[in-house]
Amino acid sequence: MTSRELLRGVVDLHIHAGPSIARREVDAGDMLNEATNCGYRAIVVKDHYFPTMMSATLVEKHLGKTGVRVFGGIALNNSVGGINVKAVDAACGMGAKFVWMPTVSTRNHVEMHKGHFPGSGPMSVPEQLITYVDDKGQLDPKVIEVLTYLAKRDDVILGTGHGSLREIDALVNKAVELKVSRILVNHPFFLVGAAYTDMARWAKLGAYIELNAGVFAAASRIGDLPIDVAVKVLEHVPVERIVIDSDLGQRGSWSPVDGLARFFRALMKDAHVTEEQIDMMAKDTPTRLAGLL
Repeated sequence: MTSRELLRGVVDLHIHAGPSIARREVDAGDMLNEATNCGYRAIVVKDHYFPTMMSATLVEKHLGKTGVRVFGGIALNNSVGGINVKAVDAACGMGAKFVWMPTVSTRNHVEMHKGHFPGSGPMSVPEQLITYVDDKGQLDPKVIEVLTYLAKRDDVILGTGHGSLREIDALVNKAVELKVSRILVNHPFFLVGAAYTDMARWAKLGAYIELNAGVFAAASRIGDLPIDVAVKVLEHVPVERIVIDSDLGQRGSWSPVDGLARFFRALMKDAHVTEEQIDMMAKDTPTRLAGLL
């Protein structure tokens, strides 16, 4: 099967496309053209600093040719006021597909990236580091307010962001308790520091576990994880609870399309993943998670 055939029907839920203050390989229009050429079903544009619903809506309306859907979302970093339900409400009113918990503004992210972070932009005002679990393990009430809001919607996905293990664990547990229906745990093996048993437990609770191509050496010029990490995830988490996406678009990486195709090939070669399993993780499951059935 050719790379183009492997990519047909993909729903990529994690693409860093411009415009952005961070340097990107593609903007949303470029990405839509590439997705259209490869027969994608849908893409989600993510930015750490600014909501992406406007660019997603405009490129789909004016550049869409074959029905590829383009969605955006909001990451609850300092640039949008941090964790606040008002920003979430406005984003959902604009058609957000994702609400991501803080990424670049978390204490965990900043401490883990004391050097250069490829996805960062030239911000001049220092981050006010966000932690949302206290010393007793209690979630910030603002987080609970956002989760309560999302629990009333079945059309928006909660992305867990770049918090620490104890933050992500408390977040997932509370989201499940409040009956948030769509939860995607972002790269728990990268930045978060989760054990494979943590991933298995979250999946058993009903969350989906992300396998993002961009952090793997086989799929990105800026990734450095060995494919063995993906093998371990697949050994611990049922294939039907895994979502493959690119998490690409950073300047210096391959394009999201090229990186995803490389990741598929690496999984098939080194992890013995079948084409049917690729289809489930990169097409069927994200289609259901995004409510596109």
